[in-house]
Amino acid sequence: MTTVDTVSLERRQRPRYALIAGLAAILLFAGMILQTIGPQAKVGELTVQLLVTDRRRGLEIVGAVVNGLGILGLAAILAFLFASVRARRPNTSPAIRITALVGGLLSAAGGVGYGVVITQKAHQFVTHGLQTYPQADALLRSGPVSILQYVGLVGALLLAIAFVLVALGAMRVGLLTKFIGYVGIAGAAASLLLVGSPIGLFIEVIWLLSVAYLLSGRWPNGDPPAWRTGEAVPWPSAAEVREQRQAASARRAPSPAKRPQPKPQPVAAGTSARPAAPKRKRKRRR
Repeated sequence: MTTVDTVSLERRQRPRYALIAGLAAILLFAGMILQTIGPQAKVGELTVQLLVTDRRRGLEIVGAVVNGLGILGLAAILAFLFASVRARRPNTSPAIRITALVGGLLSAAGGVGYGVVITQKAHQFVTHGLQTYPQADALLRSGPVSILQYVGLVGALLLAIAFVLVALGAMRVGLLTKFIGYVGIAGAAASLLLVGSPIGLFIEVIWLLSVAYLLSGRWPNGDPPAWRTGEAVPWPSAAEVREQRQAASARRAPSPAKRPQPKPQPVAAGTSARPAAPKRKRKRRR
């Protein structure tokens, strides 16, 4: 595919993926809000948490589904950006795209499945048995709960790795600004180190909204050049920016030959051009 074909295809696809990025940001933010509203456990005791989970069954399931859809949207955006990066740098490994898609599917499926199963276990805990700690511990140690937890963690890990690689690659070829690239790397690191934390989700929301705004063609300084040329246009380094500024200031400054020379002052007749030396005061004799 030629660069002209690449630019034409991306121009047709960008509005669609801008919409996907915006919806994914809204869904992730809505999922985060759903986790904070409704009944909340005041203590970390396992039995209390199951009792509260049973009271908020609807919120748990809806929140898991909404969050899962947001994660799938994030994976789709990473896959689109990866395709654009690979069009400009063909030696990029295709395993990154596979990692993003598999990570998104596993993370979404694990999150939704865990939300459904944990509500079932909580309802079973409330309606059957004596509601003791051993009963609660046995319910949460069952096979489906543990398997879905591991599936979600593996998916989150794969998605975070792909997130870092795609954001870094897109920034290096000039598809994303340095601000968006660094925000994406920070969001991936936060989601990896603080799994499920509001901080990581909030950074991901900011990144998705920024990408949606850029893909819509409304970025304040216009599209980065790499989107227009279909080729890699890396951003200049700090040293290159400094050299460009120095060269620009040197071009604006006048050359020594063009600088205005001071006009010679007229010298009166009969006087010397040399400045008069200051007179010394004579010491008085006592």
